[in-house]
Amino acid sequence: MKFSVFQVSRRGGREKNEDRMGYCYTRESGLFVLADGMGGHPEGEVAAQLALQTISALYQREARPTIRDTVEFLSGAVMAAHHQIIRYASEKGMLDTPRTTLVAAILQGSGATWVHCGDSRLYVVRDGELLTRTRDHSYLEQQSAGVIKLEHINRNILFTCLGSPTKPIFDVAGPVVLQQGDKMLLCSDGLWSSLGDAEIVRQLAGKGVSVAVPDLVENALRIGGTHSDNVTVLAMEWETPDAFESTRGVSTDDIMDGVFASTIQAGVLDNMVDDLDEATIERSIAEINEAIRRSATRKT
Repeated sequence: MKFSVFQVSRRGGREKNEDRMGYCYTRESGLFVLADGMGGHPEGEVAAQLALQTISALYQREARPTIRDTVEFLSGAVMAAHHQIIRYASEKGMLDTPRTTLVAAILQGSGATWVHCGDSRLYVVRDGELLTRTRDHSYLEQQSAGVIKLEHINRNILFTCLGSPTKPIFDVAGPVVLQQGDKMLLCSDGLWSSLGDAEIVRQLAGKGVSVAVPDLVENALRIGGTHSDNVTVLAMEWETPDAFESTRGVSTDDIMDGVFASTIQAGVLDNMVDDLDEATIERSIAEINEAIRRSATRKT
């Protein structure tokens, strides 16, 4: 498995950076994750970090060296991260819970599968065109898609996230078979709120990710000005052996079985992640299976 990857996060005009991102991989699988801690609630950066560490810990546990069922894994991992944030708030006796958006993708073989909750986005660009992108869990985005009809909406209001007292809503998509030169970009809303889809695609299409990502982030910060949001981007370009030698990419072919590499930083939440027990994981998976069962019942 071979890919080029580049990531960057900037504080912008905010007092602190509540975005978190990172990737990890084994010999035959890769996980890319980005979370945007939500302002207006306490410790958004903690929610984002805890989401990353929870999903990374589960991935390290299950990727041996691949994930058996990527859809089931991503669904269960999102719920496990949500439960960990709720647990953190409960143990600290917080009156309000930390909250975060999330977007995460798994690459295995030549396919990509992803999950998202909130308005952090994933884009896939192929041959200079937008192949697909996630649809935000916001009233404006859903209204534009003809799903929800509300009047007098004048801003992007999220109706779901991780850490909320209500059960999160999330979407899983894929697998999409990647071709040489395909680019996948994960970003917080600090990027796309300043730059339109067309500009993001244009920059990705014309440059390698190590050049395109810094340019996109700088442009978003410039347009956002002194009130710019945090801007965080993690992007990957899929490569084949013929093209790989001329780029500065990651090759997992030389990694021994059982080895796990990660850029997701450890932090003060390690003990909670280490204590992620089977009951939490089983409860998360059980909730997913129950939702699938109810959906199937409604269709019959």
